[in-house]
Amino acid sequence: MELRHLRYFRVVGEELHFGRAAERLHIAQPPLSQQIRQLERELGCALLTRTTRSVELTAAGHAYLRRAVEILDAVDSANIEAQRIAAGVQGRITIGCVGSATYSLLPRLVRALGESLPAVEVTVRGEMLAPAQIEALLSGGIELGLLRPPVHHDAVLTHIVRRDGLVVALPADHALASRAGVTVADLRDEDFVVHTGHGRSVMSNLVASVCADAGFLPRIRQEVSETSTLVTLVAAGLGVAIVPDPTTALDIAGVRYVPLEPAGLGVDLLAAHMGESPLITNVLDVLRTVVTGGADSPSSARPDT
Repeated sequence: MELRHLRYFRVVGEELHFGRAAERLHIAQPPLSQQIRQLERELGCALLTRTTRSVELTAAGHAYLRRAVEILDAVDSANIEAQRIAAGVQGRITIGCVGSATYSLLPRLVRALGESLPAVEVTVRGEMLAPAQIEALLSGGIELGLLRPPVHHDAVLTHIVRRDGLVVALPADHALASRAGVTVADLRDEDFVVHTGHGRSVMSNLVASVCADAGFLPRIRQEVSETSTLVTLVAAGLGVAIVPDPTTALDIAGVRYVPLEPAGLGVDLLAAHMGESPLITNVLDVLRTVVTGGADSPSSARPDT
């Protein structure tokens, strides 16, 4: 038995007329009658009662037509689903995101994906440090990461999403909070609140690097994993923090954000994924549109960008 037998029988059962059924199926009537008789022989029962004037379904035919319609509809649905998944407009994706982009970029991206790819189920994991995202990409825990460089895995493809400047998060009553800009040297005698170090945070390494360039080691008061907690501790007066500019989306009472000078200081935000797929390509297109405000921008697609 083949699917065409079910399709032929469905049309005959709906029309109850071999001539009209043949026209719908774009085949001649005699071959159609032969196919239905072959189906009945394989089943070992009559599905139709035929006379010179009419065609009627038997009790078995009624039951078989009901199940044939269910099967054919399921096959058609499976075909459409497979085609949509192959085109990257249906499926599932889990996105990991560093803290600063969690509050600035991620909400806009998820909203845009819902509008552009409504059949794609999006799950997010915010406040993920870069090393945790790399581990999740390698293990299949996430399919797309929004993280900070560097990435030292040849299997991971990265694309530069944007360049983020740096700001200093200060307690609102801090002596430097009223300035238009602050240099790293101005922070020499301050306590710092930083992201977890020991190779687990790109920002922790960056803070240590810019302080070393300014001739001092930062005095670490507290290490945290989440950006929201970091800014909250700054508001509590436990220290200052150097963070990417998008962190300013966290409008926490008691904190003032001041640009870090010189203006050229910054850190890239990368999109990272394992291999290429139509779904990833479509999601990256939406991401670029969100970042550029609607205009396409060039991106790279090479390991360790």
